[in-house]
Amino acid sequence: MEERNSAPATGVTPNLFGVAYGLSGLAIGWRYAAQVGLASGLVSDVLFVIAAAVWLALLAGYVAQVPHRPGGWRAELAHPIFGPFVSLIPIVGMLLAIGLLPASPDAGRWLLGLFTIVTIALAGWLTGQWVTAGIEPERLHPGYVLPAVAGGLIAAIGAAQAGWPGLAQTFFGFGLVSWLVLEAIIVARLYLRGPLPPPLRPTLAIETAPPALAGLAYLAITRGRADTIAFVLAGYTLLAVLVQVRLIGMYRKLSFTLGFWSFAFPYAAVATFTLHWIQYARPPGYQVWSWIVILAISAFIAALAVRTALVVARHRLPRRRLRLTH
Repeated sequence: MEERNSAPATGVTPNLFGVAYGLSGLAIGWRYAAQVGLASGLVSDVLFVIAAAVWLALLAGYVAQVPHRPGGWRAELAHPIFGPFVSLIPIVGMLLAIGLLPASPDAGRWLLGLFTIVTIALAGWLTGQWVTAGIEPERLHPGYVLPAVAGGLIAAIGAAQAGWPGLAQTFFGFGLVSWLVLEAIIVARLYLRGPLPPPLRPTLAIETAPPALAGLAYLAITRGRADTIAFVLAGYTLLAVLVQVRLIGMYRKLSFTLGFWSFAFPYAAVATFTLHWIQYARPPGYQVWSWIVILAISAFIAALAVRTALVVARHRLPRRRLRLTH
């Protein structure tokens, strides 16, 4: 069956905010590297500025285009493929606000509060929509964890860093329980309904983000306490990473599209979580291992950026229509 309610093949679609999402995730990783004395904070600041510029450029184009599309905003949110990605707009806003906190705490808190409210409200709207309208299993993909799971857990991290412990714990519960519910549904779809269509297969990388984000949120709330819960979240993150290793062969067969930015933020979150554990365990040569992790994820995202720039410059970005049969 062919998707009839798809977003336009041209213009700004919600999944493109994955570019700013990935760059923000990398900036968060470098921010932590600076906090532990591994690197200069300038790298993180520059990455946050680039992420903000990309986000603003995409936001301007998206807001201008959506009212002219059939169905407008309601259709955009109801779209079975792209709808969950709309939540990336306020989620990236939260990440940028987190990046602003050290330099301007008051402005950072105001922006964090604003984008958190929008994120949580949007997560509630989308969840209610999926409950009332239902979702065809073939259209379900890991991107459905973005509004409530990623949104809730990133809100928890931000609230902890902003000095709002009660809200941090509340948002942690919001994201964690949402993850437990949605993970069961998504895994059941992947196990029982066969592989995702090729254009959606990069979204499988999103599966690595929830346990890593939950671990980062827990460490932010407990101020780095490595207890049983932290180890459990680290264990599930390890499983998610091993699954990604198994999927490398499948990923290599895919044609490059901007959908490959689905890899950026999840892998950056795993890298940042790994840096925390390296600092906790401090194995021999731990600083070298830390540099390997941060440089590896930086090289990966840089490669995505270069490939994207080359494809766009050569006007070779695939514009095929999204098909849900395989």
